[in-house]
This record gives sequence, structure tokens and C-alpha cells, in this order.
Amino acid sequence: MVAKADIDFQKDLFDAATNMRGSVAPADYKHYVLPLIFLRYLSNRFEMRKKEIDNLVKDPKSDWYASDEETQQVIKEDPDMYMSENVYVVPEESRWSYILKNAKQPNIKEILDNAMKRLEEENPDLEGMLPRIFQGSNLPAENVSGLIEIFSRDIFRARDERSVDVLGRVYEYFISEFASTEGQRGGEFYTPYSVVSLLVRMLEPIKGTVFDPACGSGGMFIQSEEYSPRRHELSFYGQENVTTTARLGKMNVLLHGLNADMRLGNSLLDDKFPDLKADYVIANPPFNQDGWGADRISSDDPRLIGPITDLNANYMWMQHFFHHLKDNGSAGYVMANGAMTTNQRSEKTVREWFIDNGFIDCIVALPEKLFLSTGISCCLFFLSKNRDGEGDYRERKNEILFIDARQKGSLVSRKQKALSEEEIDEIANVYHNFKFDKEKVEDIAGFCKVASLEEVKEKDYKLTPGIYVGTEDVEDDGVPFEEKMEGLRTKLLEQFEESNYLQEKIKKDLEELL
Repeated sequence: MVAKADIDFQKDLFDAATNMRGSVAPADYKHYVLPLIFLRYLSNRFEMRKKEIDNLVKDPKSDWYASDEETQQVIKEDPDMYMSENVYVVPEESRWSYILKNAKQPNIKEILDNAMKRLEEENPDLEGMLPRIFQGSNLPAENVSGLIEIFSRDIFRARDERSVDVLGRVYEYFISEFASTEGQRGGEFYTPYSVVSLLVRMLEPIKGTVFDPACGSGGMFIQSEEYSPRRHELSFYGQENVTTTARLGKMNVLLHGLNADMRLGNSLLDDKFPDLKADYVIANPPFNQDGWGADRISSDDPRLIGPITDLNANYMWMQHFFHHLKDNGSAGYVMANGAMTTNQRSEKTVREWFIDNGFIDCIVALPEKLFLSTGISCCLFFLSKNRDGEGDYRERKNEILFIDARQKGSLVSRKQKALSEEEIDEIANVYHNFKFDKEKVEDIAGFCKVASLEEVKEKDYKLTPGIYVGTEDVEDDGVPFEEKMEGLRTKLLEQFEESNYLQEKIKKDLEELL
């Protein structure tokens, strides 16, 4: 396996690219920068494969060996020689060497648009991914040249797989930084790394099918693939409603060597995968969507478990996730806190159905400030169809694991928190023990508890972890209660005396000023 490239320079790289923004709006700038990284990636893959083919046609031991130059040339120009290795054919005017050679030309924006156009013409499955927006933009030609020079640095040269690895990670870093600069809008296409990491480690996608019907920039797929111990044992399917976001996501997964089937459309109203059943559903759907189109859902829609409301799409998303699970599949997804306790009739009816039928596996309360789009805290829901003790799983159909992680996380910027690797492991390990170990998970006051369905029903089907885990035990300091109270009373009286003294002093000082 190729070692992950050292890209400590990525912040400097992002700052350098941002300095080239000119008068382009920050929210629009990513649509110029990210396709350039993708273009560089496609060109690198093509150049590396081209060198391999050059060697193959000249090697007598190779199946592709040809003794005459004419036959060698025919083989080298055969698109199948590239596509068989999942490499896109890059025409001359789209190759990075050509773009760099012309970077200082006054018509460089036209050259880039043509490079995108020619790539799509040669590779129909790239259609719609490569925007022709440079020529019509107010981005100065010299700034475009500056961007090209940034992504022409030596670290990006097409020498080996290291450059491909670097480009994939730079792209991912740039997506996260663009999302941070956009704040709430950034949350529409990017789920913070630590949240995705927690979902993935709890679900443990090893092999099988992963489905994300709100896939954004594809982060769930990338981390799932990285978690799996063997590459390419997972297949990925996703749907995204926003065209520009879908484009970013398709580029992102390709940059990471994944061949995900990502389709454009509204998942709730126009399900592009009606027959798909997945081993894992993992998602961060938009929260609290009102007026989402409930009246367009047919009463005999196979996804429906109970009634739906146009006031909120949260529980329609949950029914959508559940519908797409295989018989032993699991779903993990981000959800608004209100979904844990809502008394809105249609939503509560569906929540009760999930609980009564034993499909809710775990609820995790998250700390505030994890998300770019909202400062409030959210939660994670886990639904499972493998709770009856079959296979490697423990029988837990009449139990729900509650984890209160609201005190976890630390600030990584003035406005945002992130979970540490240790905290992610701690939470994930509790869930794994709950799913697999025959011994019951030990309750930890203030952090986790396994509650019976009867307990949940007694609490009106509310799923807030804090209701069940209680408060953290405080270690006894050995001081008797009476002695402790006397000490606190004495200290309070001293503070009262100090307060009275300060009030009199302030009055006296004011009188002297008059």
C-alpha cells in the first residue's frame, strides 16, 4: 500500500490559492480551484499509464510487445489500454503539460474551458463534471496563471502514485477549508471530519454496499474506504440534490480512487435507487426541512412506515434510510436533537414503531459546535436489522444503548469543536461491545447506559441519552458534609462583608468627586 504523502504544506498551499481569488465571491471560488486539482489528477494518471504502456510495447516478455513502431503506436493510442486500468484518456490540449506551457497566454481562461470540454468529449462518463466557467468569470488571467503555477509544484509531478495521493488529500483539505470559510453554507456540502470518522468507526464498513442518499462531497465514502482493511471490497452508491455539490463529490471520490455511483436528484421525492438494499446506510441529511413536498409522496410508497408531515422531513429521511437496508444491515446518520423527543403526531408514531419493533440500536448525543451549519448540538441515530443475535452479533433486540458525549470535543477554532481520536475510539468501543460482546456493557454514570425498551416506553418513548445515563459520579473528597457546609457558610459570610466594604468605599469615592 502506498504510504500517505507528507502534505504539511497544505495550509500554505490553500493560502496561496486564496490569494489568487481576486474579486470572485468566496462561495464561488471553490468551483474554479477544485476542478484544476482534478484536472491535474487526471493528467497525472494518464501520463503514468502512458509510460507504463510505452514500456509494455517494448518489452519482449510483455503480452503487449510489438516489434514494429507502427503497431506500437496503435497499441499506445488504444483507449482500452487506459480504461482497463480505470484511467481516463486525456487529449493533448487537456494535459497539464500543455496547460502549463500556455499558462501565461492572455487566452488561458479559454484554454482551460476548452481543456474541460475536450476531456468530457473523450470520456462521456465525465459529462457535467467539468465546468466551463473560466472564460466568463471575472477572475483575472494572471490569477488563473498563478493557480496553475501553484498546482505545478514539484510535489505534484506525475512520477509515481505519491503525486496521486497528494492531490487527493489536497483536494479533501481544500474542501474542508472552503467549507470553513463559508460557514453555514459550507455545511451544505461538507460534514466535519471527526463526525464522519465517528459514524464510520461505529458502523465499521468492512465489505459490502455503502449508501449515502445525501452524499454531498463524498466524505462518507472516502472514510469508509480508508477504514476497510482491504481496498475495493466496498461498493458505493450516493445521491445529491445540488448540481455543483454533486460535481465536487464525483471529483472527490475519483481523486481517491473510488468508482462510486453518484446520481443527481432529490432522494425523498425522486429516489434514483428504488431497489437498492445496502449493508450500510451512512448520511448527514439536511435537518428540519419544512415544505419539503410530503404531498407528493404516494400513500402506497414502499418506504412508508407511518404518516409523514410537510412540517419536517426528519422522519421521512429515517424511513428512507430504513427502506434501503438489507435484512442484516445498519444505518448511522446525523439528526437534529428534536427528533429524539418530538411529540408531533406523525413523527412520534414513526419513532414509536422503530422502538416497539426493536430497530433502534444506539443514540449518541453530540457536543455543540461540531458543525459548520449550526452551533447547536446534534445527535447520531443508529438503526439495525441485526439485533436478534444471529451471526457474530449479540442479541439486543429489547435494549437500546445511550451515549451522552456532550462533554466531549475541544475547540479547534473560535467557533468550532472537533472530537479527538481518543474520544472517537472511546465512543466507538462502547458501541462495539454492545453489538458483539456477550457480556453486558457496563453502565457509566453520565456517559453511557443500556436501557430496556420498557424503560424507554415508560419515559414516553423519548430517546435523549441524558434521561437515561444520569449524571457523572463525583469522587468523594473525604470531607464530612457538615464540615464542608460550615466551610462554605463561613466563606460566603466573608464575601458578604467584602461586598459591603466595597460598596461603602465606592460611595465615598463618588462623594469626593462631586
